[in-house]
Amino acid sequence: MLLPFWYSCATSHYSPAKKYPAAALKEDYRLLRNILEAKHPSLYWYTSKDSMDYYFDFYERVIPDSMNEPMFAWHILAPLTQKIHCGHTSVSLSNSYANWVKNRQLPSFPLYIKAWKDTIVVLGSLTRNDSIFKRGTLITSINGIRNRYIIERMFNFLPEDGYASNINYLRISSNFPYFHRNIFGLSRQYSITYLDSLHTEKQVTIAAWEPPKPDSTKKKMSKTKIKKLKLPKEKRENRFRSFTIDSTANLAVMNINSFTKGHLRKFYRRSFKKLKQENITNLIVDIRSNGGGRVGLSTMLTRYVSRKPFKVADSLYSVAKSMAPYTNHIKNGLLTNIELFFITKKYKDGYFHLGHLERKTFKPKTKNNFKGKVYILTNGPTFSASALFCNAMKGQPGVTLVGEETGGGWYGNNGIIIPDIVLPNTKIRVRLPLFRLLQFEHDKVPQKGTGVIPDIYCGPSLDALIHKVDNKMEAVIKMIRSENPQQ
Repeated sequence: MLLPFWYSCATSHYSPAKKYPAAALKEDYRLLRNILEAKHPSLYWYTSKDSMDYYFDFYERVIPDSMNEPMFAWHILAPLTQKIHCGHTSVSLSNSYANWVKNRQLPSFPLYIKAWKDTIVVLGSLTRNDSIFKRGTLITSINGIRNRYIIERMFNFLPEDGYASNINYLRISSNFPYFHRNIFGLSRQYSITYLDSLHTEKQVTIAAWEPPKPDSTKKKMSKTKIKKLKLPKEKRENRFRSFTIDSTANLAVMNINSFTKGHLRKFYRRSFKKLKQENITNLIVDIRSNGGGRVGLSTMLTRYVSRKPFKVADSLYSVAKSMAPYTNHIKNGLLTNIELFFITKKYKDGYFHLGHLERKTFKPKTKNNFKGKVYILTNGPTFSASALFCNAMKGQPGVTLVGEETGGGWYGNNGIIIPDIVLPNTKIRVRLPLFRLLQFEHDKVPQKGTGVIPDIYCGPSLDALIHKVDNKMEAVIKMIRSENPQQ
């Protein structure tokens, strides 16, 4: 049951507890349905039209007499959009909610966890001096609900490309209290079953975590002091990318967390020039936290390490040339219409193709192209443009993908231009991808609906988690050393 006290800290005119009547909610819902049916490029890719029609009708039918914004977003719109199986179609609360919740702490489930398959392991506790739930403690149920059902239920609210659900293990692991509160609701107490040091199942009841009351004696930090604490430019950019060389081991590690920020063009030039100067023959490219970004920056990285020419996509098209008659409900809708008008062309199949990226063949860089062995680290958050990179590199000589299945679709995905639908009453935002992309050489992919499958699987490990060891990185370094015993 969602308890009302998590709304008690409201101080502005906005309140997430505000209820909207069914008529307003259904107006938003029907508008969303109309836009998705008219503009989404892959509404029926993984779910048939008959099934989607059923889900559209079902979730409209269960809208009650009134709902507040978070409940409408989480319990109507999120499970509906999940049925599309498009990782780029997701629901966000309104800007007003985002501003309201910014820098607030809300009551929540008191444990942070790591989840995979049907395993839930404690990472840390919000309860001070917790003597039971130490890092590595295995949980078997919460409020009488076993792990498998908890995870399965959460997945029903979270988007994914096809059936590449690996990304959602990482999502719920990144902030389990947040997802548990919004999906299962907030309890005052939680009954938790866990395994003790003897592997005996035990049960304990713990209270929900509540944020500490503000300290009126504590002075707020001035904006001037905050500016002085700003990190140097290089350290700020290293949050998005970094590069290190271990000359003694003859290896380098390139970590790229985004294909959007970090001045990557300059970063690539300097890094690959350095690799050549140092005669490094082993490169680890870590894109485990890379959710995508600009296709051009993903493509440029591919050109530096690829052994052969490649394309971004075999097919890339939109089902519409403009957002009309829904332009006013699309953020930057007019600009989106102008962009679609100039970059797409209608083909005989009736779709509007982005022909440049379908036709363009990219060649490997002639200057500072890396010809040594490449090891690419992947997992669930490896998404969108990162999956394009993995697909182009997979199977090339001297290239090995290590880790877990990517969250980004292997056969294809939806993206390129992704504006927000802004619903008129609740102001809830829903991302609307406009292009369907079939990956380069998609016909060679053995099955649809998965992410890019690694050449060598290296999954989560309880021992590595307890000892805070990066088992994927260590596995690759061990491989390099075994192939170069003199190093």
